[in-house]
Amino acid sequence: YNAEGKPNAMNAAWVGQWDFKQITISLSKHTTTQNLAINGEFTVALANAKNYISADYVGITPASKYPDKVKTVGWTVEKAENVNAPVFTDFPITLECKVAQKYNEEEPGGGCNVVADVINVRCQEEYLDANGNPDLDKIQIICYDSIGNTYRVLGQPVGNAFKDGAKLSK
Repeated sequence: YNAEGKPNAMNAAWVGQWDFKQITISLSKHTTTQNLAINGEFTVALANAKNYISADYVGITPASKYPDKVKTVGWTVEKAENVNAPVFTDFPITLECKVAQKYNEEEPGGGCNVVADVINVRCQEEYLDANGNPDLDKIQIICYDSIGNTYRVLGQPVGNAFKDGAKLSK
């Protein structure tokens, strides 16, 4: 939210897992960066193949020039349960986060790197598996491909993490 409590959204291409319950985001200077200085709580909605166009729009459209960009894309907005931030319910999965630390705030251009604690994960019921966990095959999460300057749907698993490499030690 901005200082007046209005929801804001951006498309962050440079997001990744930092630790087991933390993420990191690299931000340049823009409205979202300013809003994080006001309120250290935010959400990360993971875009999928169904909503990549609206996600791209909020990323290329500055809130400073287009303050109603969230209204333009037509997303439904509600307040997050655990943090003071908006949830855009059109997205299949949302992380509710609190800033844990900021790095490189003196970077040219006024951006920073943010490490945030993931307080809660919300997932729409239609995207859950039989055990109640998010099903990445159903969600079709997209990621930014900086080589091709495209968005790509994450694909099928190729192996088991922290297990398959053990085969080499036998």
